[in-house]
Amino acid sequence: MNVHNIVVISLGHHYRNVVESLTTINRRGKPPAQTSHEATAPAPASSNPGNVVQNYGSTSQYFSLVSGWQGEGCAAFCISWIVLVLVLLFTLGGCDQHPRDSGELRVAEALGGVGVEGFARATEVRPFRFPRDHGPHPDYRNEWWYITGNLQADDGRWFGFQVTFFRIAVQPEPINSPSAWRTNQIWMGHAALTDVANEKHLAYERFSRQAIGLAGTAVAPFRVWLEDWSLQADQASEAWQLKLPTDGFDLELELLPASPVILQGDEGLSQKSSEPGNASYYYSIPRLQASGRLKMNGENLALKGLAWLDREWSTSALGPEQVGWDWFSVQLQDGRNLMYYQLRRKDGTVDPHSSGSISDAEGLRRRLNPDHVSLTPLADWHFGDKRYPLEWRLQLQGEPYSWRVRALVADQEMRLSVQYWEGAVEVTDEMTGEALGRGYLEMAGYQ
Repeated sequence: MNVHNIVVISLGHHYRNVVESLTTINRRGKPPAQTSHEATAPAPASSNPGNVVQNYGSTSQYFSLVSGWQGEGCAAFCISWIVLVLVLLFTLGGCDQHPRDSGELRVAEALGGVGVEGFARATEVRPFRFPRDHGPHPDYRNEWWYITGNLQADDGRWFGFQVTFFRIAVQPEPINSPSAWRTNQIWMGHAALTDVANEKHLAYERFSRQAIGLAGTAVAPFRVWLEDWSLQADQASEAWQLKLPTDGFDLELELLPASPVILQGDEGLSQKSSEPGNASYYYSIPRLQASGRLKMNGENLALKGLAWLDREWSTSALGPEQVGWDWFSVQLQDGRNLMYYQLRRKDGTVDPHSSGSISDAEGLRRRLNPDHVSLTPLADWHFGDKRYPLEWRLQLQGEPYSWRVRALVADQEMRLSVQYWEGAVEVTDEMTGEALGRGYLEMAGYQ
């Protein structure tokens, strides 16, 4: 599961007609700037206990890049901002005066089966082929490359990180045009770093189009990029290279797979609700040895630790009765890896399509469903009118004791185009307090 679906699919659904209209307009003039207009906007101190710094990428640049509008002067500026306001009204419900209602609508509609005509849907088990399936699947409306991890510096300090590259098709057919600017594919990226010792969380966002090299993906060798954020295979080894420069930090990592690919769900078909096609193709590499450097606040730190890769592509996923999810990825010290997402329904019950897996260095050990996993929230964190459970009891069938999953920093909320909580966690034995591992937790749909 991944919360970025909410924004990405909403943008594709509501923006498609606007894009189709704008792409018929004659383009002229200079190309838009290729750098994000990133302005750090910390929340007020009184409401920011975790010293969170959020970065709001240039939404206006995004719309100019997607539409291909290159006109000059007041007309281009006014049209761009009219379009911006209209799309914000329809898609970014986080600015609405009724966040609970708009949030539920965003999840149900954006991940549902609305506006899927012409796109492929995940309806049956398919063969996976690597490295080909590391690359794009443009017949589907959206897909993402998602990496999280926990890293330790030589001085003992811990850092969590996450990055997601998102591709979204605004229409199923490629645009036939002599202009190199025109495309039916847009990209969004989210990146974040958690400084555990200083209880600080940095989050950044950017948008671009798949044109003139601004963003895209390749298969041989594998590479996905969004401007100067990139993940690519090292041709000389089995490692992948991640480069993530932002205004607040610069992270470069080498990621070496230490576990095989795990096909989630039914051999990679991950059914999210009862309607056929409300599913994704989903695989993970749950353990990557990570090493590299972090530049931040004048420091240049050597880091090492573990990372997790998730890959999904789909056209629709959730049903109207589903409002959010809690997604856990855990790397245990005994070599096992757990992934589990709990889908929440409007009536407060757990959806039977909740799913996960236990794996290790040899591969898949066991598939999980709600009969195997019990999740109990133990402590909440409140930010404004929202609450997030930051401490959980996780009872896994067959384990002698429950686990405690606890956020390493309370305020790891991603206050970007859509607001959600995603951050680093630690896992301990509930009975003895013994450290069992670390991981990441994502929570969507809380109000």
